[in-house]
Amino acid sequence: MFQYYKGSLLFTVVCLGLAAWLGSHLMGTFSGTLGVLWIVLVLGVLEVSLSFDNAVVNATVLRDMEPVWQRRFLTWGIVIAVFGMRIVFPLLVVAIAARLGPIDAVKLAATDPVTYERIITGAHVGISGFGGAFLAMVGLTFFLDDDKESHWIGPIERPFTGLGRISGAAIAVVLLALFGVSRLIAPHDAMTFITSGIFGLVSYIAVGAIGTLLEKDEGEPSGQGAAVTVAKAGLGAFLYLEVLDASFSFDGVIGAFALSNNLFVIALGLGIGAMFVRSMTVMLVDRGTLTEYPYLEHGAFYAIIALAAIMLLSVRFEIPETVTGLIGAGFIGLAFIASVRSNRAAGAHEPIALEDASPIGPTGEHLSL
Repeated sequence: MFQYYKGSLLFTVVCLGLAAWLGSHLMGTFSGTLGVLWIVLVLGVLEVSLSFDNAVVNATVLRDMEPVWQRRFLTWGIVIAVFGMRIVFPLLVVAIAARLGPIDAVKLAATDPVTYERIITGAHVGISGFGGAFLAMVGLTFFLDDDKESHWIGPIERPFTGLGRISGAAIAVVLLALFGVSRLIAPHDAMTFITSGIFGLVSYIAVGAIGTLLEKDEGEPSGQGAAVTVAKAGLGAFLYLEVLDASFSFDGVIGAFALSNNLFVIALGLGIGAMFVRSMTVMLVDRGTLTEYPYLEHGAFYAIIALAAIMLLSVRFEIPETVTGLIGAGFIGLAFIASVRSNRAAGAHEPIALEDASPIGPTGEHLSL
């Protein structure tokens, strides 16, 4: 298992070295430097706790992708995840909100972190609408798949599977959720929230459409959920995973300002977390963990639904990041326990093989008794 995390551990050492240099430059004291190092470590742990379900869903898509696209996602994709979403995205939000150029946005982040934090947190309504709608579509599409045969919590999942026969059911549910939450906030924020949510829906549909257009094996039936639907086309799956990672990272980027308003400190901490999520994804794919523990996938999608609801409701209610992480970890942990119990039950009911007791024919095959 250690082999999967060697790169992440090396990356962590490099980031902590940069954090120590940054801390000494910003604080000028040993205790201040230790404080920066501690924040970077906490942010890394926070990102992992919030994104374990992301790793499971990534593995769900990657296991059906061609090896070349798996490698591309695990190399280019992680670069985009670490530098694009943790550094470029916040700067882009500030640049648009404050009508600044890219260079001015970087200067603002470096020289006036208080103003930078205010602008980022001021964009929370739009970010939550977009990310919450996209994640809600990801989770609902999994549970509203009428081809879905495996159920973890049958009384809940079976009725939703039946709803999958209704065209556009997931979109209708998300639109109703957006409307309902918008009634809880001020009118000027409500319009931003609904508009961003609609763009989240459109992004989900667009990525799925790209996957369909680029699909190589025409006429091949799709599997469970949106994850497998877009996985058959390499570029479509790549785009799907990038947008999915972006939606997951929104919550972490915004929540990170509770610990620090320095862009570079946040980027180092969240970058460490993103690298460990990548390592977990590789391990899950290589070791066939999702096949060995069949309900892990279900737990991940329950966690996604919970995260989507939290993101949408966060525009009205303050929900601590710790709660979000615990809910996701709780679903994953319960799904793991259920998978272990299911495997034990299946093993207990397996018929005992009689191959060794049967005579062997001249061609080497076992003959029936």
